[in-house]
Amino acid sequence: MEAVAKLNNNPTSTRKMRLVADLVRGKDVYQALTILKYSKQEASNKLEKLLKSAINNWEQKNDLSAADNDLIVKEIFVDAGTMLKRFLPAPQGRAYRLRKRSNHVTIKVDSKNAKAAAPVAAEASTEEVAA
Repeated sequence: MEAVAKLNNNPTSTRKMRLVADLVRGKDVYQALTILKYSKQEASNKLEKLLKSAINNWEQKNDLSAADNDLIVKEIFVDAGTMLKRFLPAPQGRAYRLRKRSNHVTIKVDSKNAKAAAPVAAEASTEEVAA
């Protein structure tokens, strides 16, 4: 069973956050934590905290230890959030628009073994129905 963690209205642009999110997509959870810990980008700090939250959510949901199960970052996506629009003074009485962007990040964590176990359970239920 997968676990989800969300970060809403994070005050960074989506482009900067996606660069970091692409580094950890599909990786083992502990390998992803190491990548985020030693990454230079500021967005990596917030993603690291969010990933730890997703791991903890998975442990609470399944009553199992994450270290014993092979957890992977199943999905991670970054969507655009609200945008604060401001104006900066410009020469000759003009004004330049300043857009302060934000984003929403969603991480889904699941066990590698869950992929293999799901089809087996489906096959067993169809065999019971046939019998």
